[in-house]
Amino acid sequence: MPKLSRSDWYDLSRDTNWTFRYVTEEAAFPEELSGSHRVPGDGWERWDEPYKISYREYVHNQVTKDTTTYSLKNAVGRSKLFDQLDPGWKSVILAHYGAITMPEFLASIGEARMARFGRAAAWRNTATFGALDEMRHGQIQAFFPYGLLDKEPRADWALKAFHTDNWVVLAVRHLFDDMFLANDAVSMALQLTFTFETGFTNLQFLGMAADAMDVGDLEFGALISSIQTDEARHSQQGEPTIKILIENGHKEWGQFLIDHMFWRSWRAFAVLTGLSMDYYTPLESRRMSFKEFIEDWVIKQFAEQFHDFGLDRPWYWAEFVRELSWYHHAIHLGVWTYRPTVWWNPDAGASAAERAWLEEKYPGWNDTFGRNWDVIQGNLRKGDVAATFPETLPLMCNLCQIPIVRPAGVTAGALDSPAPLRHTYEGRTYLFCSEPCKWIFTSRPERFAGHKSLVDRLLSGDITPPDLGGVLRYMGLSEAEQGRDATDYDWAHR
Repeated sequence: MPKLSRSDWYDLSRDTNWTFRYVTEEAAFPEELSGSHRVPGDGWERWDEPYKISYREYVHNQVTKDTTTYSLKNAVGRSKLFDQLDPGWKSVILAHYGAITMPEFLASIGEARMARFGRAAAWRNTATFGALDEMRHGQIQAFFPYGLLDKEPRADWALKAFHTDNWVVLAVRHLFDDMFLANDAVSMALQLTFTFETGFTNLQFLGMAADAMDVGDLEFGALISSIQTDEARHSQQGEPTIKILIENGHKEWGQFLIDHMFWRSWRAFAVLTGLSMDYYTPLESRRMSFKEFIEDWVIKQFAEQFHDFGLDRPWYWAEFVRELSWYHHAIHLGVWTYRPTVWWNPDAGASAAERAWLEEKYPGWNDTFGRNWDVIQGNLRKGDVAATFPETLPLMCNLCQIPIVRPAGVTAGALDSPAPLRHTYEGRTYLFCSEPCKWIFTSRPERFAGHKSLVDRLLSGDITPPDLGGVLRYMGLSEAEQGRDATDYDWAHR
């Protein structure tokens, strides 16, 4: 082996397989965990990952990355760089750690499921590296915020968040349970690695790393960069999987899985990344708007992939494109209004200069969302801060678990339908924010029925007392942990 070139032994080492003697192939790869039986066993032998790596190379690369990243953290940790960061950017960090750290670790379960129940030996080999990647991502994103505790105690939400029933966590947990914890190997390859990682998070991490460096956050930038290089590799498992499904006449099933998770990914991406890019990132460091980012990277990339693989764009594509102009703005307004319900300090991002930028990037923003911020600013200038807080909870979608929102003058729910959208299943009525969310639920209701949104829990008596104070306690937020305006309303008085 040492005398052979890499090309002479690589395929043999990663394609090691065997014929079962004591169990059937169906028993070794049960359909509920593998999801691969639409294609015969020999059909999976054509599975070939585009990003090839051996274990020796993998270990060498990971050690190098960890040595560099942890060394940088140790140096930066002794400086005052974090204290000097923009308040809005600090909120980007806190929101990211709380929402993403535990899902990164839980993703190792999904990768391990593909490593055990993927039908191709090459696939199982690649997924094994993916499981190691995700364990590393969980560990490093838990360790880095630990070093911030003396400067920002809420950094402990990197670990605490997923042990609470905070509304953001309910939404994120519902998404990732659907995506990889309660999924089979084939669905996971298409929904986690192809749709979510290749289409959304891989690009997001590239942008976040660049933004972090631009605002002077060397520690977070190095962390995200080291993770993104892993994502770029193991996210490639979806491409050969969808190719095999299509070659064997199962394009319709692959299309359904991708359409399902593309919408769910968009919803989560809009909440976490849309707010960060258009409101929390300092104005001077905004390289492009969230809409421009999606148009240049996500839409263009997926359009090319759909064409290359013979797939169609999701049936709701027109609604997705329309939402680029308003959805995350509406969510941002809601998150800022309900700021005590999150563990970071939402940045209003509504100063005169920021509003001019928003109007330039989103023509008509002032006539829709700007009017809301006019009222808020007026109340703050009068000293009536209480008028800017909510008195009750908004309606929540029973699929994405995110509040049902629409811009001023547009009926909540689907753009051309009454809202909220409703569907009755086994005697219970479920509410939805959009036609795609309703479609996902009604396509496989047994997968989602029974889950309670935060509002459902309030109405059913799970939250006591049934008021905002009771809700905050239920979500695990002490007074010191509750979010507040990132700049202490400075933007409203300029």
